[in-house]
Amino acid sequence: MSRNQNMFASEPNPEAVKAAAPVRQRRVAAPDYTVSPSGIFDHLLAFAVGFAAGFAVLFVFYKIILLCVIGGAAYGAVNVVVAAQKATKTRKVKLRMQFFDLLEALSVSMRAGNPVLKALESAREDLTLIYTDDSDILRELDIIIGKFNNAVPLADAFNDLAVRSGLEDIASFASIYATIEGKSSRADEIVRETQQIIADKMEIEMEIDTMMTAAKSEVNIMLFMPLVVLGVIGYAGAGFMDAIYAPGIGRVVATGGLVVFIISYIMAQKFSDVKL
Repeated sequence: MSRNQNMFASEPNPEAVKAAAPVRQRRVAAPDYTVSPSGIFDHLLAFAVGFAAGFAVLFVFYKIILLCVIGGAAYGAVNVVVAAQKATKTRKVKLRMQFFDLLEALSVSMRAGNPVLKALESAREDLTLIYTDDSDILRELDIIIGKFNNAVPLADAFNDLAVRSGLEDIASFASIYATIEGKSSRADEIVRETQQIIADKMEIEMEIDTMMTAAKSEVNIMLFMPLVVLGVIGYAGAGFMDAIYAPGIGRVVATGGLVVFIISYIMAQKFSDVKL
């Protein structure tokens, strides 16, 4: 009997194996937020937009079709990279807002006296009313809950999310939670305080972005208005701009103007970029 009991005890529990399999699958499919979510269509669209913009700008300055095509293709390739970076940043911004909603739902559930696992499951149910099933935060919650069921500390699960997302707010929360996990009964208050800190930061960033919206519009107008003026004068000026398109000093002046335009555009984009 003792031998039989040992044999049965050594056999894996089918229910445990069945429950653990999807958790391992979700861990493999954990999103990497440093990689752009853009697809082939997004890349093609970004290339087309960049090609059209580069072609138009070079045509205004040079009116050499071959140069415009080559320059347009070059800027199209650059715009693919820029668009991918913007898509990555946009995804991180969305994840940050979703994480803020997670902390809010988690804090409410923990204040109601629910244990951590129950609070996470309750928070997931609440978030399904706001976000779709393919949203990043619900995917991350499935990963976190799966790890918790496999005896992985929540601090490690949150730290993994912080590393993959690269977001300072999530990293701060993971560090704080690692300090208090299993040692403090004020976990709900700390979650609520962390949520309030993130809310304050988001509010300040929104105010900065609102104030910079008008400045961004003015910068864009100042950048592209000279191109419009040059284009209009070139076609309606009865040869007034022919000296610029002539070989020699005209090409030098056109090249100098193009260099100034490119530097101004890069500086405008750098100064108007708000870091997370």
